[in-house]
Amino acid sequence: MKQDQKGYETVIGLEVHAQLLTNSKLFCGDSIAFGMEPNTAVSPITLAHPGTLPRMNRKAIELAIRMGLACHCEIVKENYFVRKNYFYPDLPKGYQVSQHSTPICKGGLIKIKTESGIKTVLLNRIHLEEDAGKSIHDIDPYNTCIDYNRAGTPLIEIVTEPCISSSEEAFLFLTELRKLVRYLDVCDGNMEEGSLRCDANISVRKKGETKLGTKVEVKNLNSIRNVKRAIEFEEQRLIDCIVKGETVLQQTRSFDADKGVTFSIRDKEEADDYRYFPEPDLTPFHLSDTFIDTIRKKIPALQRERIEKYKSQFQLSEYDAEVLTEEKPFADYFEAIAEHTVYFKPAANWMLGPVKSWLNENKGEINAFPLQPKQIADLIELTESGKLSFSVASTRIFSLLIKEPGKNPLQIAEEQNLLQQSDTAFLHPIVDEVLNKFADKVTEYKKGKKGLLALFVGEVMKRSKGQADPTITNQLILEKLKS
Repeated sequence: MKQDQKGYETVIGLEVHAQLLTNSKLFCGDSIAFGMEPNTAVSPITLAHPGTLPRMNRKAIELAIRMGLACHCEIVKENYFVRKNYFYPDLPKGYQVSQHSTPICKGGLIKIKTESGIKTVLLNRIHLEEDAGKSIHDIDPYNTCIDYNRAGTPLIEIVTEPCISSSEEAFLFLTELRKLVRYLDVCDGNMEEGSLRCDANISVRKKGETKLGTKVEVKNLNSIRNVKRAIEFEEQRLIDCIVKGETVLQQTRSFDADKGVTFSIRDKEEADDYRYFPEPDLTPFHLSDTFIDTIRKKIPALQRERIEKYKSQFQLSEYDAEVLTEEKPFADYFEAIAEHTVYFKPAANWMLGPVKSWLNENKGEINAFPLQPKQIADLIELTESGKLSFSVASTRIFSLLIKEPGKNPLQIAEEQNLLQQSDTAFLHPIVDEVLNKFADKVTEYKKGKKGLLALFVGEVMKRSKGQADPTITNQLILEKLKS
């Protein structure tokens, strides 16, 4: 913390827009697929042609409720949509259909793990709304281009209370939130594609004060790291304003990621400026207890529940369980391996070792991994039964399987003559050859240099091209050294 920040504290509230994993828009059947040609996923409803009427997307409502239940929110059963009036070029209707006094989810919380312990971040609300289109400023030097494909895409907006006190806590909250929406299959969490976007409301005040300072809102932050950077810049800027005796203006600002600075876009609107009123083209809707309970029963096991399962059922450490469950698809893959083997700790080692290394090197997700869980389980069975050493299995067999994923590990091991030999008739002559070659080292060993045992075992492994069973080899060498 800089010297002049010591007497101040930062208060942060976040507004996170998450694009829901539906196939179509919130009020019509237009596709929401990413990457389509501009203005091809549009219809008369998206473009607000006169006489068109919206129709609610049931799946979007289900996903919003699923998110609310996972966040311990109150589900608002008597509900309706409103018009939020503001005139942007990328809003075809000239207003946005959103929720105001009846957000579908009220209250709630998300817990984050900080250096000082577990912190509960309180939520104010989660509400449904439609997205706007996209203004593009870098195609034509004289005109702004508008792509309406995104207009009408279903979003939930997750709004926290102003209870986050640092850029680091904001970073941790967004990391946890992204993990949660992915676990729930509510949103894919891809910030680079705009399906998860964050606005940060930031104010500072002198320590000990209870009244919030004048806030600024930094809009459309497109990465968790940039949220942290923008908050750090803005809190210092606000403190500098106060120290200089300048008036802090309530503004909407944007963040220049290249320069690491924020800049003003406009003075902030108040809620009255939006002139909310009930959407006349959509009927109010009632959410029954039966409907909500049906959604509750479909919520998958979340990370904390899986961690406890991995510790109790698979006898894994807290660390292994946490890393394995960081991403739901990664945890799903591990559990698929566990269906084919009882060696759970070796399975964890394979996931956190060779598999994770391959994903990192290839910059891929587990869904793109070419091997089936059963193939990894077969590799584990071969190593645990002593037919393959872990070294041979994790380097040679694994890499050959990646190249030929249609084969199974045993088939490759046999073709490459890599199966371990525990037959003493095969090993005896190799052990004798090594001990004869290193007769001087044998003498040193017998005089007390017991560390030389590893040299002898290594040489046998080398001469057998990795086929010698290390345990049997160790025993044979020790027997011969005693004679």
